[in-house]
Amino acid sequence: MSSARITFVGAAGEVTGSSYLIEADGRRVLVDCGMHQGVDSEGRGAEGFPFSPASLDAVVLTHAHIDHSGRLPLLVRQGFKGGIWATDPTIDLASVLLRDTARLMAEEAEWRTRKNSRKGLPPVLPLYGDGDVEDTLKLFRYVRYDEFSDIAPGVRVRYRDAGHILGASIVEAWIGDSSGDPMKIVFSGDMGPRDAVMERPPSVVEEADYVVIESTYGDRYHKSLEDTRDEFRRELARAIDAGGKILIPTFVVDRAQRILYEMVRLEGSQGFPKMPPVYFDSPMGSKATRIYEKHVSLLSREIQDIVRAGGNPFSPEGLKYTDGVGDSRAINDVGRAIVLAGSGMCTGGRIVHHLKHNLWDKNCNVFFVGYQARGTLGRRLVEGEKHLRIAGEDIAVNASLHTLGGFSAHGDKGDLLAWASNFRRSASFFVTHGEPRSSESLARGIRELGYEALAPDAGVSYDLSSRDSAVVYSRPKAPQRRFTDRESILSILREIASETESIRESLAERSNYEPLFPLLESSRLILQSAKNLKQ
Repeated sequence: MSSARITFVGAAGEVTGSSYLIEADGRRVLVDCGMHQGVDSEGRGAEGFPFSPASLDAVVLTHAHIDHSGRLPLLVRQGFKGGIWATDPTIDLASVLLRDTARLMAEEAEWRTRKNSRKGLPPVLPLYGDGDVEDTLKLFRYVRYDEFSDIAPGVRVRYRDAGHILGASIVEAWIGDSSGDPMKIVFSGDMGPRDAVMERPPSVVEEADYVVIESTYGDRYHKSLEDTRDEFRRELARAIDAGGKILIPTFVVDRAQRILYEMVRLEGSQGFPKMPPVYFDSPMGSKATRIYEKHVSLLSREIQDIVRAGGNPFSPEGLKYTDGVGDSRAINDVGRAIVLAGSGMCTGGRIVHHLKHNLWDKNCNVFFVGYQARGTLGRRLVEGEKHLRIAGEDIAVNASLHTLGGFSAHGDKGDLLAWASNFRRSASFFVTHGEPRSSESLARGIRELGYEALAPDAGVSYDLSSRDSAVVYSRPKAPQRRFTDRESILSILREIASETESIRESLAERSNYEPLFPLLESSRLILQSAKNLKQ
């Protein structure tokens, strides 16, 4: 092979915006094309691509989540005409998620345009529309698990089960023509835990020259399944007894189905109170659940056994799906209810409406059952902000908040290291899809196993041709951070709060506190100076 390089377009130093560009012998393949979520997500979503979309030969999609698929219609709108390769369930789920994303963006643009018109400002246009989504869906190409597919000249892939959500894949990619020894790059995609409930455990892969591995929870360990279920039972029972609304921000794909299944398990169990009505408040909720029922053969044995016995693992008693906006607003008039709604990070969707109308109530309970990216409304709540501006209104946070990491569809540090340890020691790792602390922690763990591993920066390209180790091909200038507005300052303060909480959690693991003291004392003095700074 004459040349090969990888560029980390997104999901480097952050969890969302997954996208990697592979270039080899004149061919270009993009792995994922995800939307950014969190800090400045709106502006970053509208950014152009650092390559010509028309120059791509193919797109490899690991799974349907919007942070991996959400910018595909923009890619097509800007000239991409090749194939988008994905498993059958991923195609089914992406068709639902992308259409819903276009609808939400249209509604948001309409709302912002009304506000702008009153100020004499120009209208706001959505990033893409329904027509772009339909054009995108026409380009999907179906692949089966464990079978080889030639997606471009000199590029062969094989999709393996990642155990993350329905249809999610680890992708093995061989790059190079048949006359030579092809290079092999493995993309983990998002990987599920070994102790799986909904999906099957991730497939084992042993051979690779390079591995791109996610690190969402690369610096921490989940509670055990048994402990997580005990905690959910205990806290949900207490919340039901409180008598207020119970809000569960969920990704409508997988996390919602998982929580519905856990509710089914709790129904009628000894000592558990009767559940109030359960609302799945999402226009695409029933569609996503039907896709899970359609592909039940790809789910875990635990789920399949329930279906064979005639049960429905995703339908607790009293479950109601809502579609129209009027149905959603009518939930405001219901006194006691459990409400599942997207988005999972509270960045938009109907959960924002329910938070606005219920966070002030001390009897309300909010359960966070998934990762909350830095800068999102969900993260700000988890980090303890007591006053928030939601949909144009100042809201006091009096509700009880609960975080249940054990329900995550991502594996933890132990799961990721166990999967990585299957590779021969000649493999080199790029650690991505995690906040910097998480990626660096997992990279250290992988190096301790005897591999080369690094956490790349966003926008950096690496030359892969030597095979001995990846070398930096090009590194863009770091963008200048703007400190000119209130939101930028609030973003920094949230990051400081997050780092402080991380240090507090790590204290139990330390035996020597002395090196910490001067650093923290200096930080305290700097923050006091900032607080006392005159206007």
